[in-house]
Amino acid sequence: MLLERIYDEDLAQASYLIGCQVKGEALVVDARRDIAIYQQLAASNGMKIVAVTETHIHADYLSGTRELAAATGATTYLSGEGGEDWQYGFDGVRLYDQDTITLGNIAIQALHTPGHTPEHLSFLITDGAFSDQPGFLLSGDFVFAGDLGRPDLLDETAGGADTRFLGAHQLFASLKEKFLTLPDYIQVYPGHGSGSACGKALGAIPSSTVGYERNFAWWGPYLAANDEAGFIATLLTGQPDAPAYFGRMKRQNRQGPAVLGSRDALTEISTEELGTRLAADEIGLVDTRHHALVHEGTVAGALNIPAGSKSASYGAWALDPETDKRPVVLLASDQDSAMEMWDHLIRVGIDAVAGFITSLTGLPVSAARTISPAELAAFDSALLLDVRNKNEHEDGHVPGSKQLSAGRVLWNTDQLPETGTIVSYCQSGVRNSVAASALRRAGFDVVELEGSYAGWADWHQRQNG
Repeated sequence: MLLERIYDEDLAQASYLIGCQVKGEALVVDARRDIAIYQQLAASNGMKIVAVTETHIHADYLSGTRELAAATGATTYLSGEGGEDWQYGFDGVRLYDQDTITLGNIAIQALHTPGHTPEHLSFLITDGAFSDQPGFLLSGDFVFAGDLGRPDLLDETAGGADTRFLGAHQLFASLKEKFLTLPDYIQVYPGHGSGSACGKALGAIPSSTVGYERNFAWWGPYLAANDEAGFIATLLTGQPDAPAYFGRMKRQNRQGPAVLGSRDALTEISTEELGTRLAADEIGLVDTRHHALVHEGTVAGALNIPAGSKSASYGAWALDPETDKRPVVLLASDQDSAMEMWDHLIRVGIDAVAGFITSLTGLPVSAARTISPAELAAFDSALLLDVRNKNEHEDGHVPGSKQLSAGRVLWNTDQLPETGTIVSYCQSGVRNSVAASALRRAGFDVVELEGSYAGWADWHQRQNG
C-alpha cells in the first residue's frame, strides 16, 4: 500500500493519495483544485487515479474533487450522511457509515463522525496485503494532532443559529462511539496542521495515533470522566476568528465548484494595455511584492497579496469574486511565478486571472500613507482599526482601537466610518497591508501604522521605560 500526504503550507491543508501497488489504482482524499501534483504522484508510482472522495463539505478551501474526477475519469464518492440539509448538490456515489471503497487488497471504510459538520466522514484503512485489521485513519477535520475540528463554523460562516452546541455534542459522541473504540495503535492522519482556522490549537506534527490522542490531547480527561458539559465549555472557548470567505467556500463546495479543466499559461500584457483597462475600471492589479516595497509605490487601487506561503489566504481576504467580477492581473517576476500564484488563488476560488506584468514602469504609482507611532496620538482619525484576531487584541492592543480581523473586514464595512480616515494595524504589517489595500480599493481612506502593533509596543516601551 502507498499512503502519501500532500500538504499545502498556505492553507495548512492535507490531502492524501492511497494506492494499491499491485493493482496500480489510487484514491485521492480531500484534493485541492490545482491537481497536477496528484496526477504526477500517481504517474510516478505507476498508478491510475480511479476514485476521489472528501471527508466533508469544506469551508477553508475550494475542493478539487470535481476537478480531479473530470481530469481522470475517476469515480466520485461523497458523504450521504448529515440529513437533508447537508446533501451535496452534484453527482457522486453516496457513502454512509460503514460503507467501503476497495482498491485491490486495500479497504477504505467510511465512518460517520459528525461534529465539525453534520455530514463528516473519516476513513479507516486496512492494508489487506499486510493485515486483516485496520491500521490507519484519515480523520479529516474531526481529530487533529492535539485538537478537534471546531463545531462553530456553521454559526460563524454559513448562517447557522447556535448549531455549535449540537456540533459540540456530536463531537463528544463521535469521539466516544467511534474514535475511542479503535485500537490505540491506529495511525491518525488529520486534514489540517498548525495554522488552520478549523481548530484553535492544532499541532504541527503530520500524524498521531489514537492512543496518543486518548492519553494526551486536551479532551482526553473529559472523555475519560464522561464530562460532556466540561468538554463543550472548553471546546467552544477561545476559538479563533473565522475568515468571512469560509461562507463562500461552504456554499460553493456544497453546490459543486466550477471545473476549470486545462488552463493555458498566463501571458504577459503590456503596461499600456493594463493602464487603459485600469482607467476603465474593467480590471484589477494584484501587487505580489512584500508590503515594504508596496509602500514605496504602487498603482492606485492595487491589492497587496504577497506571493509566497500565504497567498491563497491573503487573496481570499482581499478579493471576493462573488461581488467583484473584474479579472485581475498579477505583478510577478516571470510566467512561472505568475502561474504559481494563480495555483494558490484557485484554491480559494479566485479563478479570473487575465495575465501578468513584470514591472510597474510606465504606470502612475503613489506611496501608501503611513503614520509613525509617535504621530498617532495627535492624528485625527475616524477609527483606529486592529485587523489582528480577537485573541491577539485581547492580549494587548493600542488604546482606543476597534478589532475586526483582516479576514473579515471587507465583509463588514458597515462597521467602519463612512467618512474620515481609518488608521489600521496588525502585528508586524503584512496582514495590515493586505486589509488596507482591500479597503482602499473599496473606497476608504486608510493610513497604515508604521511597524504595526509590534512597532507601537516597542515605541511605547521606550517612552515609558
